[in-house]
Amino acid sequence: MKWNKYTIETTTAAEDYLSSALMDLGIEGVQIEDNVPLTKEDQAEMFIDFLPELPPDEGISYVSFYLEDNGQDDTELLKQVKTTIEEMRNVVDMGTGKITSDQTEDLDWINNWKKFFSSFYIEDILIKPTWEELKEEDRDKFLIEIDPGVSFGTGKHETTQLCIRQLLKYIRGNETYTPQVKTPKVLDVGCGSGILSIVALKLGASEVVGTDLDPDCMTSTHDNMEVNHLDQKLGTFYVGNLINDTELQEKAGTEEFDIVVANILADVIIPMAPVIPARLKKGGYFITSGIIDFKENDVKEAIEKAGLEVVEINHQGEWVNITARKN
Repeated sequence: MKWNKYTIETTTAAEDYLSSALMDLGIEGVQIEDNVPLTKEDQAEMFIDFLPELPPDEGISYVSFYLEDNGQDDTELLKQVKTTIEEMRNVVDMGTGKITSDQTEDLDWINNWKKFFSSFYIEDILIKPTWEELKEEDRDKFLIEIDPGVSFGTGKHETTQLCIRQLLKYIRGNETYTPQVKTPKVLDVGCGSGILSIVALKLGASEVVGTDLDPDCMTSTHDNMEVNHLDQKLGTFYVGNLINDTELQEKAGTEEFDIVVANILADVIIPMAPVIPARLKKGGYFITSGIIDFKENDVKEAIEKAGLEVVEINHQGEWVNITARKN
């Protein structure tokens, strides 16, 4: 499918006004490109640990929209857009208002990323996207199938892999550690696609409880449990913020879990640390990642201040896993 892309050069002051005006003309969705740095409030809301370096903000913004190239003439709509731009000059600085056009093919934002997610191994676990055919030689492998949908969690990110390796150790065990509890109860904070909950269950966890801020994650997690032939009764999942939602804390339970796993970000783990010990049984483990390397010490200090003993720190690329125990 081909699409016509139209880009309006305008100002950062006008981008919101222009976006609203385009929607009034029946244009469903726009793309905004500018160099305005995010505020601290924006960063906190989006849970961003570090920002890409941007060129200086010169007040220029590019507002783009896409129209399907189905043979229909866009001339009349573009005239309305140009008229709108000129009318808005009485209200706000519109900049040049210049419109440029381009054409793109197969613009499928939801599915195009799938070509970057293919089967791979973490230790002896084969993680396979649901849309990929299982190879004959892999039919006897320890298999987990995942479709993240709109949620985070294909397993390919370093932080997810760090958590999976720790789940392997603290549930299955290895040459250096034999878990006392072979069928642990696991709390998955920020469950996303459900990949860590599914790994835990397939490794032998008796039950998982998951939480996430995004309601879509509940759908993704349940769908992925079904794909992996797991009984839905083995998992209970809640929408909410474990940091300050006392009702959610009560639902999750007090001293209920042998393992709490959280693949989030440092700026979330730090304020969450004080509520984790109450979720863990004595001797239970807190496995966490999503920590960029320069925030390792901040997270370690927060976990120790909460009363947990840090027993392992692992690195993969620029990302860090910290595993701690409740004594």
